[in-house]
Amino acid sequence: MRPTLTRVSIVLALCVAGVAAWWWQQPERRAPAATAVPAAAPARSLPLIEVQRVRTLPMRDEVQATGTLVSRQSVSLRPQASGMVTRIHFKDGQQVRKGQVLLEQDSQLQRAQLQQAQAEMGLARANHQRNRELVAKGFISQRGLDESAADLQVAQARLALAQTTVERLRLVAPFDAVAGIGRVHVGDYLREGDEVVSLQDMAVMHVDFRLPERYLPQLSVGQPVQFSVDALPGETHTAELMAIDPLIDEQGRSIAIRARLPNPQYRLRPGMFARLSLLLEERPDALAVPEEAVLSNAEGASVIRITPASTTAEAEAGVYQSERVAVQLGLRQPGWVEVREGLAAADVVMTAGQHRVSNSGQRLRVAQWPEDATAAAPQSGPSSEP
Repeated sequence: MRPTLTRVSIVLALCVAGVAAWWWQQPERRAPAATAVPAAAPARSLPLIEVQRVRTLPMRDEVQATGTLVSRQSVSLRPQASGMVTRIHFKDGQQVRKGQVLLEQDSQLQRAQLQQAQAEMGLARANHQRNRELVAKGFISQRGLDESAADLQVAQARLALAQTTVERLRLVAPFDAVAGIGRVHVGDYLREGDEVVSLQDMAVMHVDFRLPERYLPQLSVGQPVQFSVDALPGETHTAELMAIDPLIDEQGRSIAIRARLPNPQYRLRPGMFARLSLLLEERPDALAVPEEAVLSNAEGASVIRITPASTTAEAEAGVYQSERVAVQLGLRQPGWVEVREGLAAADVVMTAGQHRVSNSGQRLRVAQWPEDATAAAPQSGPSSEP
């Protein structure tokens, strides 16, 4: 009898416990402490992103190139006639003046021929003058005067030829320049066309370089060109663009350009290797966004603009919304990209967390709102949740 009472007691106790558990789980019996949780839970579950405001930065469109320095004028002096060197009137590296005689060749034979031509010239002139007087007196015919005039012209031509032959045996500087290292000595026999010495006019230097043809619309005579040379480290020189070749190279699709600059101290030398930088365009107040804010796809470049939520309650809770905006990009500098169309100076764009935003109008949270942005900052502090 006693075991039966024990089983009944256990069954009754289980029933009472089940009824109590059911009664406790009813919604109206729950504790009122959790009333604030439903309002906070939706906001904290939104994606967390990072943003930055569109900035105004100076942008410089520069193109880099390499070039070579050349003299304003240069020439390799060569004799026009064969002959032995009798005198040298320059020293290696010496500055010479225009018209200065630099070298003479043996001209004894040519000078003798010159003297003969001068004598014949004097005789022909005297005969012609005498015939003029005789024609005036009627002692000879006009034909005799014409023949003496022709003889005078022949003598003049022979004299000019003899003078030219003598002059061809002298080398004269065609312009002010610096002489190079000579390649001849007194007593050497020079043939026509042998190189004697080079002359370099280094008072003004030229810088020759090439650029791709796409830069042609941005080039103009007078543009400044910055360059440096390895021989003068730490120095930057400024040249002026002076000429643009009208012919574009068919092989490399490049265009030849020449710039110039004064070189009064002759510190720059022909043949130096130059590293150039040419400023094509400059905008001091260009709109720019961080590089990580730009998204690219088949439709082009775009950014995600962030604005406060449309409702007051969401805005006060620190909820923002996204908007995908197509942009036209411009110049670049380290870490920043110019935006020419699509954004304004007061806009805020997403810089991290783009993979969490699938479309425009999506609600999200911002880790730290930019202080200099025009929109209101969130009421809640930044969160460390990913």
